[in-house]
Amino acid sequence: MEASAASVIVDWGTTSFRGTLVSADAGVLDHLETGQGISTLSKGEHEAVLMGALGPWFERHGALPVVALGMITSRNGWIEVPYVPCPAGAAELGAGTTRLKLPNGSDLILFAGLTDPARTPFPDVMRGEETQIVGFGLDRDMAIILPGTHSKWARVADGRIAGFQTFVTGEVFALLMKHSFIARGASKPPVDDPEAFRWGLAEARKTGAMLSLLFSARTGGLAQKLSAEQLRSYVSGMVIGQEFRQAREAGWYVDGDQVAIVGNDGLNALYGIAADAFGLKVLEGRGEEAINGALAILREALGWAAVHLDSV
Repeated sequence: MEASAASVIVDWGTTSFRGTLVSADAGVLDHLETGQGISTLSKGEHEAVLMGALGPWFERHGALPVVALGMITSRNGWIEVPYVPCPAGAAELGAGTTRLKLPNGSDLILFAGLTDPARTPFPDVMRGEETQIVGFGLDRDMAIILPGTHSKWARVADGRIAGFQTFVTGEVFALLMKHSFIARGASKPPVDDPEAFRWGLAEARKTGAMLSLLFSARTGGLAQKLSAEQLRSYVSGMVIGQEFRQAREAGWYVDGDQVAIVGNDGLNALYGIAADAFGLKVLEGRGEEAINGALAILREALGWAAVHLDSV
């Protein structure tokens, strides 16, 4: 017998729309993805796009609560939902949601995102990653790393997300490999070289002089010590290594700590190697964090009696 659908989770970002149909026990029943991210839409188009994408599910399963998270609730999205300040857990994030009614009667619950007012010089922000942190669990006091274009380091303490910090590592790497002098020396097509990645990590551990260290991607080639095939992975190791070095200096960990690595953008393995190089023990996420976190916040937003998610 097919499990009955309980809700829909929509991760609506800048460049993509991802929908997941889930059952009462958090099982994935169906999934869809389109290129209709918020950057492709004009004001007033969001509801029609949402109903068009989810229409077949509504026809089959009736009105279901729909969770929307990510950049859809940003200033450039459908409706800007104010950030919830740290410290915050599922209850605070649930209370910060905004609810609309869709044309078919479904509740649309727009998630708020999270801000850390203690960051300087300005408060830090995230939209979507907080859901993964909640889904990973808030019962252990530890640092959680969420790799990505804008990587996040978050601290869980006393059952809530106590604070976090963003590192624009992925964006810097992309800029270097596409638009800098470094890009001209790299092989095409790009090559992944695990040993060159570790080499870059080792160099990053030695010095925090990032702007000087990056030039070694050029001088290594001139000295015939660094090949075009090694360059991409070497630079990746350097920038990720600098993230770990700066995170240590910012107090996110000390040598020997255990950290969690959570996310699904393909960088977890590299971050695991980096964590080992910096003397950290790693607790890996299981890939279910986004769904479990969304359901936990949804429970708080609608109330336990409103959705039947008893086994989550």
